[in-house]
Amino acid sequence: MSANCVACTFIVVVLGTFLQPAVSQRGVSSVISNAQDQCNKTVGIYEEVTSPQVTPENHGKTLLCHYRFRPFRTNLRDWVLRIRFTKFKVGRLVNDSYCENGYVQIVDGNGKSKLSNGREPGKFCGEIEQPQTFISETSVVKIVFYVENFTEQTYFRFDSRAEQQYEVYLRYGQHPELYPNRRGEVVPNTYCERVFRDCRMQTCYVQSPAYPGIYPRNLHCKYYLNTRLPSIKLHIENEEFNVDGQRCENLMLCPMRAIGSECPNDYIKIYDGKDEKSPVIGTFCGMGKFPYSIVGSGSDLFVEFVTSPAGPLLNTGFHFNVAHWPGHVDTSGKKNGTCDWIFTSQALLDSGDKQGLFWSEGHFYPPSTSCNYLILGKPEEIVRLYFPSFRISRIDAPIRKWDGECGESLTIYDAAWADDSKIIKTFCDTFSRPSEKQEFISTSNALFVRFESKTGSYSGSSLYYWAHYDFFNNSHFGDSVGGTLCDEVFTSWRTFEGRFTSPLNTLIYQSGGQPVVCRYRFITARRLFARVVLRIENVNFKYNQDSCVNCWENRVDKVILMDKHRNASRICLCKENQGQYSYPVTLTSQGEEAEVTLKIDPRHALNNYFKINVPIFEGSYRFIHGPLCGPTELGPSADGKLRFPFYFNPSLRDQPVSCLWELKVHPDKDLWIHLDKLVFAISSKSCQDAKLEFYLPSMPTTSMTPGVYYNPSLGISPYHSYAPPKQQHQPLLTLCGDSNVGDRKTEITSELPILSAQKIQQGGPLTIRLEASAASKLNFIISWTELYQLPKNPDGSLMTSKLEQKGDDCGFICPGPEGVCIAQELVCNGVQNCPSNVTGAHDESESKCKSTDNQFIVFNVQLNITWVTASVVGGSLALLFCFCCVICCRCCRRKEPDDPDY
Repeated sequence: MSANCVACTFIVVVLGTFLQPAVSQRGVSSVISNAQDQCNKTVGIYEEVTSPQVTPENHGKTLLCHYRFRPFRTNLRDWVLRIRFTKFKVGRLVNDSYCENGYVQIVDGNGKSKLSNGREPGKFCGEIEQPQTFISETSVVKIVFYVENFTEQTYFRFDSRAEQQYEVYLRYGQHPELYPNRRGEVVPNTYCERVFRDCRMQTCYVQSPAYPGIYPRNLHCKYYLNTRLPSIKLHIENEEFNVDGQRCENLMLCPMRAIGSECPNDYIKIYDGKDEKSPVIGTFCGMGKFPYSIVGSGSDLFVEFVTSPAGPLLNTGFHFNVAHWPGHVDTSGKKNGTCDWIFTSQALLDSGDKQGLFWSEGHFYPPSTSCNYLILGKPEEIVRLYFPSFRISRIDAPIRKWDGECGESLTIYDAAWADDSKIIKTFCDTFSRPSEKQEFISTSNALFVRFESKTGSYSGSSLYYWAHYDFFNNSHFGDSVGGTLCDEVFTSWRTFEGRFTSPLNTLIYQSGGQPVVCRYRFITARRLFARVVLRIENVNFKYNQDSCVNCWENRVDKVILMDKHRNASRICLCKENQGQYSYPVTLTSQGEEAEVTLKIDPRHALNNYFKINVPIFEGSYRFIHGPLCGPTELGPSADGKLRFPFYFNPSLRDQPVSCLWELKVHPDKDLWIHLDKLVFAISSKSCQDAKLEFYLPSMPTTSMTPGVYYNPSLGISPYHSYAPPKQQHQPLLTLCGDSNVGDRKTEITSELPILSAQKIQQGGPLTIRLEASAASKLNFIISWTELYQLPKNPDGSLMTSKLEQKGDDCGFICPGPEGVCIAQELVCNGVQNCPSNVTGAHDESESKCKSTDNQFIVFNVQLNITWVTASVVGGSLALLFCFCCVICCRCCRRKEPDDPDY
């Protein structure tokens, strides 16, 4: 009908062309038409219409009637026709599909157009107990009344009126002018096939035809529903659901059928997808309050509405709203199948999110559903799973009934599959409590979560939760200590050097009010190494309001380095005192064990360090001073000698070697060091191959310019070292290979300057360090002597009175003007202990140590005996030694092998 139509007519016409084949030719010929009474008449819209009176002429005869409404002038585009049946008893329903003796057909639409149910209109028959209403979908409605045996037991009465759309509130809702497609767009050439696009709250009404009136018979309606976001939701708010088509011989005695899925007659069928090829969610029929929502897994639902060819004038159909289930968020996981997911740390990293999430099944799923969630990190990672929201309720939309325990459950496994031996927690709809804010942390790189439902659901799980997951680097540089938060042990028999940092797993900073203390122990065995070198390369403490005036005592974040064998050697680093140290900060242990401790105050641990990308500190360790090095401490003694290698071992000659010796000196003694031999191998071309350094710990350097430390008289190429801006100890002397020597060995023999007692005591023992890429790169002998320098009198002469005070420690004054003396026991012992002078005289001079016939030097003691006496004494000592050996051998032979004490 065009928009220019001014006068349109609601027509109620009974046409013979609509008679069904059930009417035979004989029946048609005997039809009685009473146009002058209540049959085949034109009536006004507000006129009441009743069935014809029973007369002798029509009693028991076949009766066919049609009606025509008087035309009226108005725009019918926004009008509908309401027909109310106040009395109705026509025919009888037989076998759920056939109206016996009579029926009424309601044809909605113009037969010339395809927007009509007139092609195969259904039939109404039976009896009503109360008035029933039909509200048209089109501007033309036709009614056919047919009865085979017209008697007083067949009758009807109806009236009609025209209404505007805003008056039919239950169909069009509020402000229908604002939502012209609220009831969907009718598919061309169809009566009840509709498309709903981009549905939102209160914008789409899915209704049975003629709603809220009686729906026609013999319908097959299709509804295509779509929302912008999943999960699409089909629900009824306050209206009743009335799709039944129940079949009773006597409607007065026919009870209402409860809503269910056993639907032999009228029904709606809902599909989880775009069309009938999608999975079926359910089939519904019955009368009453629709008990649940239907939630699809995506953004589309397809609904079919089917009514039987014949039925009572009774059922009013349905009215659904369409929306989407709120809270949907895209996940970074990969979906396998219906509801199996894999969440990986790499996918989360690629998405740019710090944490991933998944949620409970909020949509339809069938009975015996099992949904699996695998949360998989990299090999060195662990998984954290927690629930910001968790609610457990009864199963309110089950597809299948379940009377036992745990109709639905959620199980968390500390594994990559459903390993029953590694269950962390199981939640059940019948006995579990919610678990909001509780964390579940894996011991490996995987957590597995399984949801199981024995009942299925139309509208989501009874276990409603939002689950967050993230990954934490749980790498350990050493061996973890069981039962501790973050302690690690580093042993030399696993690796002799490496790196370590503050814990990469920042979950530990969720300390719950307890201090975070991590201890790193470095342990070696003396047969492998004798010392540990620790280096802290940088620290990254976050700002807090606490001051670090005293790092040891203040309650601040700190890193402590400690020598377990020497308590005096310890370092404490905090944020405020970082400027006092030159990084890397180094601690070398005296013995086989050292320790680093990280302490974080719990008041700001979570805010400052949880999920930080930069470690709080970074460091390295190295085990040094292997068996080739010999003892770590030398002296104090009047004289001494250091030999490298300490013993010869061919299997170690090509191994890297690092040695550190501490040479201690008696108080008030000077120290004279001389190199008896220092040989670099032919292949040693630079300081990277082999290097020998001498350190005075009290000798700082603050210059930014290159410093050269060497003795020009040795003829060795300079070793250049750049001093950092902070105070740092530099070597007193560095010796290394000469790249200009060519293919011959380098041998160096020289004396070092005399080190005064004042210099040595300021910094503690003299330190000698060796670094070589292979033990075969060099060998050497270093000798030293403790000296005492006599003070001088005012006239410049030596204060010899001090000799009596020093006693044996200064029994011999070395030749020369220096005025140094050595112990008497060092004189003529075969080793030069006095520094050389211009005269060449020293404690081993030939004139001093020449032997005579009656003088012998034995154990540094001069004996005045003759040769004869010496021979007798020597022979006696030899005999005594042989006698002792014989006695020892006899004692050993007395114990036989079969002796029980053997």
